[in-house]
Amino acid sequence: MPQLLHLQVMEFYCESCETAMCLECTEGEHREHVTVPLRDVLEQHKSALKGQLDTVRNRLPQLTAAIDLVNEISKQLTERKNDSVTEISNTFDELEKALHQRKTALITEVENICSTKQKVLQTQLTSLLQGRENIQSSCNFTEHALSHGSATEVLLVQKQMGERVSALARHSFPEHPHENGHLECQVETDGLRRSIQNLGVLITTGAVGHTSVATGEGLRHALVGQHTTITVTTKDKDGELVKTGNAVLRAEIISADGVCTEAEVVDNKNGTYEVGYTLRSEGEFTFSLLLYEQPVRGSPFRLRAVKPSDVLQSPDDVKRRVKSPSGGGGHVRQKAVRRPSSMYSTTKKKENPIEDELIYRNKIGAGRLMGPKGVAVDKNGHIITVDNKACCVFIFQSNGKLVTKFGARGTSDRHFAGPHFVAVNNKNEIVVTDFHNHSVKVYNADGEFLFKFGSHGEGNGQFNAPTGVAVDANGNIIVADWGNSRIQVFDSSGSFLSYINTSADPLYGPQGLALTSDGHVAVADSGNHCFKVYRYLQ
Repeated sequence: MPQLLHLQVMEFYCESCETAMCLECTEGEHREHVTVPLRDVLEQHKSALKGQLDTVRNRLPQLTAAIDLVNEISKQLTERKNDSVTEISNTFDELEKALHQRKTALITEVENICSTKQKVLQTQLTSLLQGRENIQSSCNFTEHALSHGSATEVLLVQKQMGERVSALARHSFPEHPHENGHLECQVETDGLRRSIQNLGVLITTGAVGHTSVATGEGLRHALVGQHTTITVTTKDKDGELVKTGNAVLRAEIISADGVCTEAEVVDNKNGTYEVGYTLRSEGEFTFSLLLYEQPVRGSPFRLRAVKPSDVLQSPDDVKRRVKSPSGGGGHVRQKAVRRPSSMYSTTKKKENPIEDELIYRNKIGAGRLMGPKGVAVDKNGHIITVDNKACCVFIFQSNGKLVTKFGARGTSDRHFAGPHFVAVNNKNEIVVTDFHNHSVKVYNADGEFLFKFGSHGEGNGQFNAPTGVAVDANGNIIVADWGNSRIQVFDSSGSFLSYINTSADPLYGPQGLALTSDGHVAVADSGNHCFKVYRYLQ
């Protein structure tokens, strides 16, 4: 009943509709619902609401700290911007000043060269003008005397003027130029213009600490006196790879008593960084990796250093060693012998694992599979295989009964274009390499598509026909990149982490791979007709 028509006090509560009502409503539209007195649920709802308030209020300090941090980074960014603008202005002001000084120097040099040349020419010109004037005056005087002078006057000047005219006729005048008029300025500006156009570079990245990752055994374990390296892969806020270098990465390794060990950071200029260190004493350490002073994912790490001699006596090594019947140390090798089937009961469970491996169990998938490739077993004991020709994934029970299948030929996220290998992670999710789609696809145990990663190419996280795949205990996905002859490592969400270092013996067309319990990866190297083992945890 609409509340505007209520004339009675709200004394009841409908649990189905989660609303208060009057007595009349309990007998009307809510008569089929469970109703209780309002006072009985009031305190319960008040308590629940208070609990929700406390929960959301507890987030306030966290949000306040985040606001302060973002404000601080924003302040730092503004300061860096102002510093950069000042640096740019000062640099170009100095360059402008240097250009002006050079301009003044060139003009002064031009003036000096011109002045020196002009002095030489003026001296020569003065000598030539003086000679011309002497000749003209002598000629004029002599001609006047000859034309207008008396006999006596001609005789008087004849000897004197004759000697003078003869001397002028013999005199050597500087008739050839003592200088030249060549003076020009050459300034090669093309190279300078190119330099100016490329002058200065702004260095920054989009990398942030909380999405960037560090990988390598050296995050947790190290041997005293031996150089150890780990890899840091930088990513932006969306988890996308940052493919440029120059990020500010700092490593701190501090012992329990506060002694700091120096770590060297090498920028690979592709968004990844190698951090190397050598510990001089055994014990527990705190290993912090700070990207722009913010911790990378998982930092700080707890690092333990042991002496190399202690590794040989580690519990794992002791467990691996089995005493022979004679009491001596060493590994027991047992020859596998095929035995007649009559020796086993068809109902009794076989207890010898070696004998178990030699017995033919079952033919699975007959009549269904067209081109099976990789195979894996999930936590439920189901056998999972990819059919390359049918472009499907089949899931069978161990007795061969089909549980389900999924996939079809195509290029969409839910389809395949040549599935090759399969693995199962600790969540029972199915990881499939799609050879011709150059990607890796992940499905849940029921075959529902979850996500994919990878594309065609040679960059970080790209594939050229992926083949073998495996998953480690941490959910990291290791993929053989057949066409690029390499092995890539991704986290559980498909974000690129690093490469397996295969430089000591390069691969040529890797296919199937598997992980060992001691941190190695075994790879079938099809192009070299062998399999190789590399250190996975580097």
